[in-house]
Amino acid sequence: MTTIPQPPDILSPDFAADPYPAYRVLREHYPLFHDPGTGSYLISRYEDVQRAFREPVFTTDNYAWQLEPVHGGRTLPQMSGHEHAVRRALVAPAFRGRDLRERFLPVIESNARELIDAFRDADEADLVAQFATRLPVNVIVDMLGLDRADYDRFHTWYGAVVAFLANISQDPDVTAVGLRTTEELAAHLLPVIQERRAAPGDDLLSGLCTAEIDGTRMSDRDITAFVSLLLAAGGETTDKAIAGVFRNLLAHPDQLAAVQADRGLVPAAFAETLRYTPPIQMIMRQPAEDVTLSGGTVPAGSTVTCLIGAAHRDERRYARADTFDIFRTEIAAAGAFSAAADHVAFGLGRHFCVGALLAKAEVEVGVNQLLDAFPFMDFAEGAAPAEVGVFTRGPSRLRVRLTPGRRRG
Repeated sequence: MTTIPQPPDILSPDFAADPYPAYRVLREHYPLFHDPGTGSYLISRYEDVQRAFREPVFTTDNYAWQLEPVHGGRTLPQMSGHEHAVRRALVAPAFRGRDLRERFLPVIESNARELIDAFRDADEADLVAQFATRLPVNVIVDMLGLDRADYDRFHTWYGAVVAFLANISQDPDVTAVGLRTTEELAAHLLPVIQERRAAPGDDLLSGLCTAEIDGTRMSDRDITAFVSLLLAAGGETTDKAIAGVFRNLLAHPDQLAAVQADRGLVPAAFAETLRYTPPIQMIMRQPAEDVTLSGGTVPAGSTVTCLIGAAHRDERRYARADTFDIFRTEIAAAGAFSAAADHVAFGLGRHFCVGALLAKAEVEVGVNQLLDAFPFMDFAEGAAPAEVGVFTRGPSRLRVRLTPGRRRG
């Protein structure tokens, strides 16, 4: 007689240490599970998570309590219909096409080069602390046209906002720091916004101040909330993706060698990292009416936790789902950073991440520059470091040996 395992506790230390066995239990035995710890319905199969991101019945009304307090206002992910279309049109041009290629790609390249120069001659480096967590925040500060002397301040704010969003156990101290950050960030930005409205430049902040669609412009509060969102969403995915790409490739030397030999494989390595070890492990939705999914019905108005990390290991969707494979055929790298993606790391449908192409550019530039600078690297501690985090997940450190003698030879 087969014994069905107990449902996992996603707030437990065991889950935090390694969620993937728990995800398997959920997919196989509890595809729809009301989790008492979070008070939400967990969905773990790819088909169900895909539906939750695509179908309009699954709203983002939950963001009113999840996102709005720390961002200090309504943000793009909360909006729908005409409001969403107009606001997305106001901000989207900076993150795609000519603006991204001509204005901001050089910013990404110069920032990556500066960070690498700081440890170019070292024997070892921590790719998380010295590169991955710094690159996206520094790029955002420069894109906005803000003072580079504030890199550290924005990095601190970034950490506080991400911690607030990841605080599914509702630690009051984490909440307090996040809310204080909201006030500090707004106080810092508001005088600059007034300056840019009076004398706009060629930076992203000026663009946000002057953009107009159908007579709609962004208010000061809209802009400060968007910058907060950009820090959190833009920073966290890129930060953990860069670290994840190197952690996964170094753990699979044959695939690292293939990427070194053919840099055209870097997008595939990024896409497979998003599937295998997604930086954002879960996103919440709220159905407007009762919805039937695998395992039962979700009541209208309830919170649904879409387990991206579980969906990406679903054997129904991916062959050898627990294997890192940049050559897998189920994910087309060409479409992996669009709304037609074969994964759900950036969401799907109308709320597909507006910054996906910015993240792609940052990761590809960062990975390529690191591989150029250090063609020979391996784990300094002999093995892949553990990943940490529940809501977001990745290595907290990634010490690599750079073998400068071989590199220069």
